[in-house]
Amino acid sequence: MTAQIIPFPLRRPPVQRDGNERLQRALAALEVAIADQRVAVAAWRSALVVLGKVVSGLGDGLQRYRGSIDGLAVRVDALRAQAVQLDRTADAARAVAGE
Repeated sequence: MTAQIIPFPLRRPPVQRDGNERLQRALAALEVAIADQRVAVAAWRSALVVLGKVVSGLGDGLQRYRGSIDGLAVRVDALRAQAVQLDRTADAARAVAGE
């Protein structure tokens, strides 16, 4: 078997290009980046609209929950008042019965 020597690639001196060509490529890349950014901003705005609707729905749900809790508090207070009255009635009945 014989070894094969692979030569290193020769470095070529940089080709001097016209500055206008580089500028045109840079401007084209910038235009692509701006277009991509416009798409991203539009998607972000759309997501903000969706988020606003979700948060609004959540707020509505919390208001309904608060209303339910408030209604429950009223009913619990009424039951408590009835329980206190029944306790007093039972105490009075025991007092009359001589307990």
